[in-house]
Amino acid sequence: MKKELPEHFREYRHVWVFMELERGQVHPVSFELLGEGRRLADQLGVQLAGAVLGPPGEATSHAVTEAFAYGADLVYLLETPLLTDYRNEPFTKALTDLVVTYKPEILLLGATTLGRDLAGSVATTLLTGLTADCTELDVDTDGSLAATRPTFGGSLLCTIYTLNCRPQMATVRPRVMRMPLRTNKPVGRVIRHDLPMVEEEIATKVLGFLSDGKSETANLAYADVVVAGGLGLGAAENLRLLTNLARTIGGEYGCSRPLVQKGWMPVDRQIGQTGKTIRPKLYIAAGISGAIQHRVGVEGADLILAVNTDPNAPIFEFAHLGVVADAIGLLPTLTEVFSRRLAPRGRVKLVT
Repeated sequence: MKKELPEHFREYRHVWVFMELERGQVHPVSFELLGEGRRLADQLGVQLAGAVLGPPGEATSHAVTEAFAYGADLVYLLETPLLTDYRNEPFTKALTDLVVTYKPEILLLGATTLGRDLAGSVATTLLTGLTADCTELDVDTDGSLAATRPTFGGSLLCTIYTLNCRPQMATVRPRVMRMPLRTNKPVGRVIRHDLPMVEEEIATKVLGFLSDGKSETANLAYADVVVAGGLGLGAAENLRLLTNLARTIGGEYGCSRPLVQKGWMPVDRQIGQTGKTIRPKLYIAAGISGAIQHRVGVEGADLILAVNTDPNAPIFEFAHLGVVADAIGLLPTLTEVFSRRLAPRGRVKLVT
């Protein structure tokens, strides 16, 4: 079927990336989306813009600079003390005002806690479509955004088009897209916009901020080395084999969804479509079958080493290296070899 863009939507042009700025820091997913947005904008022959919303000050100015450094052609800037801390009302009002005024054809946001909350509110306010948790973005032959995401519990990949609304919105989880190279590109055109809102109109008030900097929550998404296990480990007590290996090689450890469902590991250690998306330099998957739900969370890894007793396991279809063996027997051997290799003069303390 030939897709025709209605006449009143043809004034919508350019690709936008929402620059997620919180507590003075730009979330890395914004840079990943700028890299992907650059590719889409080049395909469409349009400009790539960053949308920076924040309080006046050095942190917001730095976000503008970084947007250009990671590929933006221009930046839409909205500075006001009302945007010091994330609150849905002022951020939704600010971003929707920008969209209504300047009319982007594509708007990308990170599928973070903040991004998911904001994206849903903005899409609802604008009466447009939103494709969440995309694993791939592309441009169709007619210029429409083709947003691909897992569906039916992760068993299928579905490509979604927003044909009758603008902008076309999508969220992408951190580490799904590759981080682009940063360049020392000078600051270009910055378009400033005002927020027609006062504090008294905002129901939510920020009373204070409690940092979770000392939290033991796993940071799997940005680990360079990850060791993960699945049902092939057989029993909860065998998880120590994962933690020993991960500790020895300086990595994080995780698991597939069935282990979380069994209560063997907490949900923040789950890897896959319904868990964390990772892009490590090395990923070791022990006793994981490699269903599509897991594959979409790990296929961005530079090197995937799979260990499974089943030579026909799906994971061997996308792993770079495969070992047909029992993970329970192989993991201690790998740990011992790595221990001797990495600490020849010392001993690594293992949990028994």
